Amino acid sequence: MAQTNILLETGTNELEIVEFFVNLDGYEGHYGLNVAKVVEIGRRQSVTAMPDMPHPAVLGAFSHRNGRIVPLIDMARYLGSGPITNEDAKVIVTEFNTVCTAFLVSGVNRIYRLSWTDVKAPGNFLQNISKSSVTGVVRLEERVVFLLDLEAIVAELHPAMAIRFDDRRDFSLGDKTYNILHVDDSSSIRSLVLDLLTREGRFTLEQRVNGQEAWDYLRELRVKCEETGQPVTAYIQGIITDIEMPSMDGLALCKHVKEDSILKELPVAIFSSMINDSLSRKCASVGANAQFTKPDLKVLSNKLYELISENG
Repeated sequence: MAQTNILLETGTNELEIVEFFVNLDGYEGHYGLNVAKVVEIGRRQSVTAMPDMPHPAVLGAFSHRNGRIVPLIDMARYLGSGPITNEDAKVIVTEFNTVCTAFLVSGVNRIYRLSWTDVKAPGNFLQNISKSSVTGVVRLEERVVFLLDLEAIVAELHPAMAIRFDDRRDFSLGDKTYNILHVDDSSSIRSLVLDLLTREGRFTLEQRVNGQEAWDYLRELRVKCEETGQPVTAYIQGIITDIEMPSMDGLALCKHVKEDSILKELPVAIFSSMINDSLSRKCASVGANAQFTKPDLKVLSNKLYELISENG
């Protein structure tokens, strides 16, 4: 499948999703994922069972391009239903966090282009019943489509792919505490980043769940700067943002920050599972100071120290 997301202009708050469906017990669930994460869509693959498979939804693995071994996840089983058995089932091969994973689904409908403003954040009830695996909800042609947090699903089924935090270098920036605005729609990522970055007492975090909430907060800081004559770095010293978020994505947020005469002094680090060569160029085009691929949090922490140090 061609990745048409390259046609999207950077920073316009648009995305393309591929809609697929899963036949569950008694109903058909409709889901979506960002085209930027899709490598290809094809027919069902025969798989080889892997030893000690961690979850019944992991059917096994198959050989993909260049001999890469790709695990196959039955989405119906993951969602608590019976296995997918229809002969015309599809396999969606994805790549994020630098790892390929395939998802077996009942079928694929089409690709839609939409704005992140069309995507609504899931409520607490939906978050609870979906085990926080839904990051957004959108209505397409009278159907409710759930955007899945594939990172959370894969991390649950493959714990080794979860965000990790290893030893960190000491940048010897003194005893200061640095306040960071962290923006991510995943509650699990927010909790983990909060815990790991504040563990040693060097960082404090302001957290927001999407780019629009973060932008509203930054505009309030901008007004405070104008009233007090203080630079924005007197209040926060940097921004970490995900890319995929309802209402406003991280690229649009970064573009707004870097085009603002007061806020542009803040270093912006984009921390996303989708970083590749194409997206790195997009991050650079909106003025991002650094881009990092989940799940390794150590490099993000290290770079934050460097950026803050360079910013004085």
